Amino acid sequence: MKVIFLKDVKGKGKKGEVKDVSVGYANNYLFKNNLAEEATPGNLKKLNVQKQKEAEREQEEKSIAEQLKAKLAETTVLIKAKSGEGGRLFGSITSKQIADELKKKHKLDVDRRKIELKDPIRSLGHHKIPVKLHHEINGTITVHVTEE
Repeated sequence: MKVIFLKDVKGKGKKGEVKDVSVGYANNYLFKNNLAEEATPGNLKKLNVQKQKEAEREQEEKSIAEQLKAKLAETTVLIKAKSGEGGRLFGSITSKQIADELKKKHKLDVDRRKIELKDPIRSLGHHKIPVKLHHEINGTITVHVTEE
C-alpha cells in the first residue's frame, strides 16, 4: 500500500515522502498514530501544492537574505568602549552588543545567534565579522571599535 508520511518515521520514511508499506503496518500503526495517510490522487495533489508553497517560501527567504547581505556589506557598526594601554578593552564586545547596535542605529534586525563571533572582540579597530543569514548565504559586518 502506498502512503504519504505526515511525520518522520525512523527506518521507514521522512515527512512528505511517498512509499510502499505493508497494509497491516499502514492500518495498524501509521494511520492510527497519524504518522501517514493513504496516497490517493487527492492527497498526492495536496502534497504537491504543499511542496510548491514550501519552495516559494524558501525562495522568498533566500531573496530577503540576499538583500540583507548587500545592506550588511555596506554597513559599519560603530561601538564605543573603554580601553587601556595598547588598545586592549576593559571587558569585550559580544554578538549581542553588535546585534543591538545594528537594530538601534541601522534598523537592521539580525539575530545575535547568527553573528558568528568565535571569540568576543577585545581590541580597538576594525573587525570583519561573518554572519549566517541563510543556510546558503553568509554575509559580513564591519565592526569599528573606538575608545569611549
